[in-house]
Amino acid sequence: MAVRAVRGAVQLERDDARHMDERVGALLTEVLERNDLTQDDLISVWFTATPDLHSDFPAAAARKLGITDVPLICAQELDIEGAMPRVVRLLAHIESDRPRSEVAHVYLGAAAALRKDIAQ
Repeated sequence: MAVRAVRGAVQLERDDARHMDERVGALLTEVLERNDLTQDDLISVWFTATPDLHSDFPAAAARKLGITDVPLICAQELDIEGAMPRVVRLLAHIESDRPRSEVAHVYLGAAAALRKDIAQ
C-alpha cells in the first residue's frame, strides 16, 4: 500500500458556518467516493481557507462527518490580490494501491478554475 496525496477545493457562496459544513462535507465525501476510499484510508488532512473566511474551521465539517480519529489541521491561505475569494482547499494523505496518475483530485463548482489541469 502506497501513501498518496489528494488535492481538492471548493468555493463557498458566503462566510457562514452551516454553509461551510455543507460545502466542505461535500468536498470530503466526493474525494472519498471518487477515489474509492473509506475513512480508514485517510492518514491526515490539511485544510486551508482564504483570509475572508471566519465563520468556522473547515476541519469541523470533517468531524461532523464522523472523521474523528484522523489528524486534521487548518491554516490560512496567503492573501494574494486577485485570488478567488471564499475558497477552502484540502490536501489529504491517503493509503491507496492506485497509481499516482489515477488519483482523482476534486475541485467543486467554481473552484475547478483553480486547477483546470487536474480538476475532474
